[in-house]
Formats: sequence, structure tokens, C-alpha cells
Amino acid sequence: MHVFVTGSTGWVGAAVVDELLAHGHSVVGLSRSKDKGDLLRAKGADVLPGTLEDLDNLHAAAKSADAVAHLGFNHDFTRYVENAALDQRVIETIGRALQGTDKPLLVSSTVSSLRVHGRVATEADLPASGPNYPRRSEEAARRLREHGVMAGTVRLPSSVHGVGETHGFVPILINLARRSGVSAYLGDGTNHWLAVHVSDAARLYRLALESGATQPAYHAVGEGAVVFRDIAEAIGEKLGLPVEPRAADHFGGLAGFVGEDILASNAQTRQVLDWQPTGPGLIADIRHPDYYAGA
Repeated sequence: MHVFVTGSTGWVGAAVVDELLAHGHSVVGLSRSKDKGDLLRAKGADVLPGTLEDLDNLHAAAKSADAVAHLGFNHDFTRYVENAALDQRVIETIGRALQGTDKPLLVSSTVSSLRVHGRVATEADLPASGPNYPRRSEEAARRLREHGVMAGTVRLPSSVHGVGETHGFVPILINLARRSGVSAYLGDGTNHWLAVHVSDAARLYRLALESGATQPAYHAVGEGAVVFRDIAEAIGEKLGLPVEPRAADHFGGLAGFVGEDILASNAQTRQVLDWQPTGPGLIADIRHPDYYAGA
């Protein structure tokens, strides 16, 4: 397949590009930076210069592709509402380009968007909606699906980890521990995080595209119940720092993510895609020295 990838130079997107190329597919990646575009070319991918705001170019690229993986999103949280609205327009634009075909489209969301409490979240659950949840990537994909577009959503966990990660939650937690002198957790630290190794996430995107995005949702969950205190203890052990509870204000804007408590299944995803996570677990990766060289 010839696959158009947005977010192609980001942490997950770059891994998806590598995975697609390694399995014989061709890729055109959206890149707003010449330097990152050069990195894409060095891998063997084609480059579409531009940004997510260039809707006409996105439409043309999607129309000429056999499949689309949309991983691009502006993570400037000071403009989150505006960025969420742009994301919806991008998905709708790509969807129009694919209307009347069986070309698959994968959009990206998070398992935490489900806001499921007291039970294990599954692929059948729907994302929360309303003014408190401005990002509606999955809702946009489901509307396209109702109109015949083969659109599916990959729900990613809070931690997509791996050696080389520099901007995700784990590096942020490591830097916070270094600055504050303590590796902290909220409450008793028994809340649960979801995680997946970046290589496993990339393989899921490839398998879902190759299968034609037949399912409305996929759970890219390698580990469905990582206890947060175990994360804090692994960081504290590597940095030689105490591991202690702290109030929410210690974490600033990260507090909501640190306190996240969700359990999720990947059973349907594994079954329909024959997907088996094989990468290192989150705690094993946190103990890798490269995390502390780059964080």
C-alpha cells in the first residue's frame, strides 16, 4: 500500500513509518520542518511539506493514497480547544477524500477518553462527550464510518514508551523527580496506568491498515494495569531518590494524568488483528539507563 501518514516525525508516527516501510509499504509523511522532512527521506519515505492547517493538501494526499494513518495533533495545551477543533476538521477532510472507496483511515485517540470507572474498558466502549471533552477524534471517525468510510480509531494508552522517548509522560516524571528531589505519587499510589511499547503500537497501526480498518476501535494496550507507585519506585531507584506521596499541586498540570486510574482490555484487538505485544514492559523500560541520559 501507499500510506499517507500525518504526525510522521512524532514519537509514535515515526515508529509507524518505520514499521510500514519495513513491511514493503510506501509512505508519504506530512512534515512541517525541512530537517525532519530530510529524516523521512533518509528512511525512504516521500515528504509532503506543510502543516495540519493545509487542508487542501491533506485532501489531495489522502485521495492519492491507498490508506491513511492520522497521528498528527498539536499538543499545545494552551490552545487545546482550538487544536481539537482543527483535528476534527482534518479527519473530516481526509474522510471526504476517501468517500466512496474502501481505503482505510486510522485516527488516533486515547483509552482515557472513555472515562470508564469501576470496570475494565473494552473496545466496545464509547468515548466521553460534552464540553469538558473537546477532543472528538473518535466521534469524527465514527461519523465517517456511518457514511461508508472505513475509518477506525487506535486508542493509545497514557504511556507509549521505549528507548529514545524524550517528550512523553515518563521523561516528564523523571525530570520532575530530579527537580524536586523526590519520586512522587498521589494518594496511596495504587491507581493504574495503561502502557504499550512504541514498537507494539506501530505494529498495531500496520496490522489495522492491512486489515482494512474493519473495526471501529482498537486498543493499543500492552499492559492494562501498571500500578503508579511501581512507576514512582522504579524512577526513585534509578535516581537514588526517596519515593513518597505528594499532593496534586506537586505535579502541576500533570496531576490529572498522574492520578489516572483505568483498566483496559485488548482482547478484541488481539483477536481480530492477531496482535501480540512483545516489547519490554513499562517498568523494565523505566529502568533502562537511556531514559536518564535523555530525560
